Amino acid sequence: MAVPPCTITDFIHRDWWWKHRGILILNLFLILPLLSAAVNGLDSSTLNGLQILPGWQEYFDRPQGKTLGLINSAEGIGALIGTPISPFCSDFVGRRATLALGSAIMLAGVLTQSLATTVHIFITARGIIGIGLAFSYNAAPLLISELAYPTQRGKITSVFNSLWYLGSIVSAWICLGAYTQAGDSEWSWRIPSLVQAGIPFLQMVLVWFIPESPRYMAAKGLESRAARILTQYHANGGDERDPLVVYEMAQIRHALKVEKGGAFSYWPCFSTPGNRRRMFTVMGIAIFSQWSGNGLVSYYIGMVLDGVGITSTFDQTVYKWWPSASALTGAMLVDKLGRRKVFIISNAGMLVSRNATAFSMWTLTTALFVESQNIAAARATVPLIFVYFFFYDFAYTPLLVTYTLEVLPYKIRARAWAITNMVLWSTVAFNEFVNPWALNALGWKYYLVYCGWLVIELIFVLLFVIETKGRTLEETSALFDGEKLPQDILESGEAAAKMTIGRQQLFAPDLRVRPEQHSDDNIFELKAAVQSGSSSSSWTSLKSQKNEFAVGFAV
Repeated sequence: MAVPPCTITDFIHRDWWWKHRGILILNLFLILPLLSAAVNGLDSSTLNGLQILPGWQEYFDRPQGKTLGLINSAEGIGALIGTPISPFCSDFVGRRATLALGSAIMLAGVLTQSLATTVHIFITARGIIGIGLAFSYNAAPLLISELAYPTQRGKITSVFNSLWYLGSIVSAWICLGAYTQAGDSEWSWRIPSLVQAGIPFLQMVLVWFIPESPRYMAAKGLESRAARILTQYHANGGDERDPLVVYEMAQIRHALKVEKGGAFSYWPCFSTPGNRRRMFTVMGIAIFSQWSGNGLVSYYIGMVLDGVGITSTFDQTVYKWWPSASALTGAMLVDKLGRRKVFIISNAGMLVSRNATAFSMWTLTTALFVESQNIAAARATVPLIFVYFFFYDFAYTPLLVTYTLEVLPYKIRARAWAITNMVLWSTVAFNEFVNPWALNALGWKYYLVYCGWLVIELIFVLLFVIETKGRTLEETSALFDGEKLPQDILESGEAAAKMTIGRQQLFAPDLRVRPEQHSDDNIFELKAAVQSGSSSSSWTSLKSQKNEFAVGFAV
């Protein structure tokens, strides 16, 4: 009977993760880069909250039209400036250093915004924040996905973007508290601006205490340091010969050997059929994440709620945080349901909800209120908005980062992620600059454009999004390169792990598989290696393996 191929699940820790000291410490460390998404949510929502506050409106003479559009798009413009540079920084000085640099730039921008005396200084500050955010947003998710424990990578990386709403919730209550305490004074908007400095400062100072990406270390030729990092946090500080560590290092080594990527160019992102397919897919997802109609509320919630008759500052502030539950639900289900299924549920749910189109019903109720001042329609609009947003956030908030980074090989990961962010920021800037004019000119009819667009999104997901769950980062990133490369990477880890287990059984016959593994999961036939009776013959067979599988053992 053929022995089934082993996967990384044969070597993982099987007890609760908090009982594994290495994983527990690692997850605590990863909170720091996770906060980069919260910074983004805090900043974006603070800007929305400031525009609701009478004190901000009066201080800057109630900006409208192009000035309002420029205020809202300045951060996106700054991000577009910083994003093309950020991946080279991530690849050449490391994920941690790039995150620290981005935090320092954001800190400078936040202080400038807090002390702004004119609308021009305020716009400049928004641009500086955008540049810093570009560096932070490039490095943080790379560090998380490349450092996280294999079986937790999907959930933790999905939580990253979901924490946007944590920042949004904090911002909502800070703006509400400042408005309650300071009224219409200028401190009602300066205090929320100053609060934004907290997380960038912590990241700038504390990022040096967390480990660097082992993939980055291996790519720089520092394989021993990469193995020590994996041993410390994935194998609970045990032995570098741990089968899990050997499995991961073999796959990393093999993937780096076969991947192609230029040093100072974006061309490798499009140089092969597999990479072109990757970029087409991830760029499409990036566009959909902002052009699904969510921009109408995410960046202009005050204008939209005014349109249906909800004008209270308190009500407008509270309504912004509701979709966070959907985002976290989707993040927790990405491994159970699979990435593709989560996308399909999300897009189908946005399009069809209980045999009615949620976005279309939202459009209808808004139209009824605008045309006839129908109060019942106004009340119905708000829950319909959140029905729509439940399905939107179920996939596009958690999986925008997770799915994109999973399908990208290491050597183009930072640059392709930067391209994705450039597409993302371009669509954000478009939304922020064009939506006010379109809403003023077309009113509720502008929503009809997005109703048709949602059909295109669902078709795209069905045709181009492939399943990636249950694989290592290296196995997943090879899925777009045909069937041979993913199988080669899987076999490289399998062969290396079998070698180390065989050597352990050969020289320490009493050694057993790690306690947390169940006996049924030990699918390797190791008896032949033990029964060979000759260490020299076993060592000869080991030396015949490919160089990429060779592992030195101290006996």
